[in-house]
Amino acid sequence: MNPDSVAAILLWIVVPYMVLAVFVLGHVWRFRTDRFGWTTRSSQIYESRLLAIGSPMFHFGIIGIFVGHVVGLGIPKSWTTAIGISDHVYHLMAVTIGLAAAVACVGGLLILLYRRRTNARVFGATTGGDKLMYLLLSLTILFGVLATLVHSTIGHYDYREGVSIWFRNFWTLRPSTELMAAAPIFFQLHILSALALFAAWPFTRLVHVFAAPVGYLTRPYIVYRSKDPRREAERRGWEKVKF
Repeated sequence: MNPDSVAAILLWIVVPYMVLAVFVLGHVWRFRTDRFGWTTRSSQIYESRLLAIGSPMFHFGIIGIFVGHVVGLGIPKSWTTAIGISDHVYHLMAVTIGLAAAVACVGGLLILLYRRRTNARVFGATTGGDKLMYLLLSLTILFGVLATLVHSTIGHYDYREGVSIWFRNFWTLRPSTELMAAAPIFFQLHILSALALFAAWPFTRLVHVFAAPVGYLTRPYIVYRSKDPRREAERRGWEKVKF
C-alpha cells in the first residue's frame, strides 16, 4: 500500500480520529441519556457455575493484555534500553507474560461464549449489541495473537519501531501513514478491528469498564442491625393472629 495513498490516509489518520470522537462523545451521550443502562447487564441469575470460571479468567487476562499494550505502545524502545533491558530480555518477557495473559483471556472468552450459546436463558438475554461486541472482541484478540505469533515471534517485525511510534504520534496529532503501511497484515487487521471495537464501545455493555465503584472508598459505613422480635411485635401489623 502506498503510504501516501488516499486509502492509507483514510485508514490510519481519518478513521482513528473519527473513532476517538465517537468513543468520547458516545460515552457522554450514553451517560446523559441511559445512565441506568450503564451496567454489564449481568446474567448471573440464569447461570453462575461457568460464569464463575470464565469471567475471572477473561478479566485477569484482559487486564494483563492491557498492561502489556501500555508498556509496548506507550514506552519508547530507547527508554527500556536506557535502563538496561535488552531486546532479547524484553522480547522474552513480552512473549511469556503476554502468552499467559492471552491464554487466560482467550480461555475465559471461550467459556463465556460457550455459556452464552448453550444456555437457553442466557442466550435469550443476549442482545444484538452483545453479539456485535463479542464478534469485534474476538476478532481483535484473534488478530492480536496472530500478529504476535506470526510476525513478532516467528517473524522479525519489531512493532516498537513501527506501530508503537504511530500510536504515540497519533496523540501528538502527527500520525504517519508510512509506519502503518509498512506494518504486517495481522498488525493492520488487529488495529482496524480494535478501532471498530472502540467505535462500538459506548453503545454496548463495555461501558461498565468506566463504572468502577470508586465511591466505595469515601462512602459512609453501612450499619446492619438485626430485628428485635419484641419491638417488632409492638408495631401495627405484627400482631399475632388468634384462631
